[in-house]
Amino acid sequence: MLRTSAVRVLDGRDLGAVHALLDRDPVGNVFVSSRLRAAGLDPGRLGAEVWGHITDGEITALCYSGANLVPVDAGPEAVRRFAEHARWRGRRCSSIVGPVPAVRGMWERLGPVWGPARAIRARQPVMELLAESRADPDPLVRRVRLDELDVLLPACIAMFTEEVGVAPDAGDGGALYRARVEELVRSGRAFARIEDGRVVFKAEVGAVTPHACQVQGVWVHPELRGRGHAAAGMAAVARFARTGIAPRVTLYVNDYNAPARAVYHRVGFREVGEVMSVLF
Repeated sequence: MLRTSAVRVLDGRDLGAVHALLDRDPVGNVFVSSRLRAAGLDPGRLGAEVWGHITDGEITALCYSGANLVPVDAGPEAVRRFAEHARWRGRRCSSIVGPVPAVRGMWERLGPVWGPARAIRARQPVMELLAESRADPDPLVRRVRLDELDVLLPACIAMFTEEVGVAPDAGDGGALYRARVEELVRSGRAFARIEDGRVVFKAEVGAVTPHACQVQGVWVHPELRGRGHAAAGMAAVARFARTGIAPRVTLYVNDYNAPARAVYHRVGFREVGEVMSVLF
């Protein structure tokens, strides 16, 4: 039997089928699922498009196309179709992020047109807290108050620059990035230990769904590293997350970041998958 497939931009009529597909892997798909639960499929509200790979009338894979290009549940045929569509549209993203086979397949097709990449993170373990934290939570880690935004923001900028390799506040004077951090603070998803006006440890819970949440932006002040702040801080953030945000707590980390991986293992996180990132 001949199977036909195509790619189209999805809309509100597809939302039920899209959520059903995303919920097959609530940890792996937490970012895209979080965005769609907050804003739906309308590109104007979402600030992105979601492409569906349609096979014989059914949505079989997705690709989130915004600041990030994120393939979801995409096998070889869907990867080929999404890459063709992305090549036709032209690069509008700052990264491609997702499961290793799908991102590798897309980059093989897009690299000759979109390259060179600024950086390629070929393997980033996805980790999930699968049991109670094995580290004692830092009792001084708490939710950041809105009046502490100007204390937190420099630490967020430092973390982002250290991790990604470019400053997040270039171009618009930092207004957009500040707004993103402020929203995390307002929503009660920014956590830190702050002493004498200095951030000792910080992390945020970024993507959130009813099923899972994703920790991001983990950072310890450079002068205070190696003193146990990261493990104790992560244990505290994980406790806040599991008891008040979502039942499953996840994150991803660069495979070469041995100290961070050791901290997460110490807290109780275990590797449950891996992603690949291509950064522009």
